[in-house]
Amino acid sequence: MASSSDTPLPQPIPAEERLATFDSVPLFMKSLPEDAVDDPIVGALQSLAFEGTPDENALNFKEQGNDYFKGKRYREALGFYTQGIDAKPSDTALLEALLCNRAACNLELKNYGAVLKDCSKAILTNPRSSKAHYRSAQALVALERFDEAIDCCDRCLEFDAENKVVRALREKASQQKIVKDRKEREKQERIRREVEEKRRLRAAFKERNVIVIPRPDGSSSNPYAPAFDPEDPKNNALIVPVFFLYPQYATSDIISQFVEDTPFSAHLATMFPPEAAPPEWDKNHEYVTDNLVVYAITYRKRLLKVGKKMTLRDVFQASKSKEKEPVDGLELKDGCLTFVVLPKGDIEKKWIEDLKKTRGF
Repeated sequence: MASSSDTPLPQPIPAEERLATFDSVPLFMKSLPEDAVDDPIVGALQSLAFEGTPDENALNFKEQGNDYFKGKRYREALGFYTQGIDAKPSDTALLEALLCNRAACNLELKNYGAVLKDCSKAILTNPRSSKAHYRSAQALVALERFDEAIDCCDRCLEFDAENKVVRALREKASQQKIVKDRKEREKQERIRREVEEKRRLRAAFKERNVIVIPRPDGSSSNPYAPAFDPEDPKNNALIVPVFFLYPQYATSDIISQFVEDTPFSAHLATMFPPEAAPPEWDKNHEYVTDNLVVYAITYRKRLLKVGKKMTLRDVFQASKSKEKEPVDGLELKDGCLTFVVLPKGDIEKKWIEDLKKTRGF
């Protein structure tokens, strides 16, 4: 015979599981099952729930709702408050309480539109309902409608001047309104500055004969963009992203901040110093500052040879069309200017010949 120590002891049932078993007992059901019509016990209990007067039924549902609300079971509580409202009580204080309680459930569930509807009905029932004003203001604060929340609190304080929670909520709404208004002003100022910056850039491009070529879809893949030089005392010098293309090897470099008054030689000397090792793609070690030439192609397909002592501003001026000729200038594609860099001599000549054949120069 097995000893008593070998017999497993019964395990305690979790509280939630015990509560769940009540849902199958008709007396404790929160909602009716689909086959409840054929269940005589459920039918008897359902008729019993509505056996009293509308006020008695509504009060019963209110008390059940209160029990669930205390247990933080807001959806179930909301269902009972709704049944109490649907019972159509004649006691206006009871109806007001049911509406305010259902609003409290919807506050917890973040159904702020439903809160405002129930509070509005409660205030129609009792214009001096502090709870309805308070919960309405809570919903308005959550929706960031601070002016309306403050107004709602002020209306309540007209007849309930000592209500501390309403005063505290009004102060909270006022402080959050200050923060929101400040952020909105900052946003509008930022938008104003951006609009002004774009206007100034358009004017600067026109003055410098720069023709903007937008992408067909209006987007930009370039993380850099033209801007005014913050170190320029007059805030008038442009900084422009520039591509250096090396067609001989089908590769490129980007100079993200090419100040328009900087000569090309400064950038070339930095990128291709004679004493440094050549780039991996420079197989013949031809890309050294003194051995390089720079070209630009204008919007009207003119080929400009760029002297290394020239600045971007000089090239802008050189790209201008002659009098009575169509407008011309450098193309700004995807926020970048493009220049071709080649070794002097045969490679340079071959590239120019190929360009004339393929592009109709």
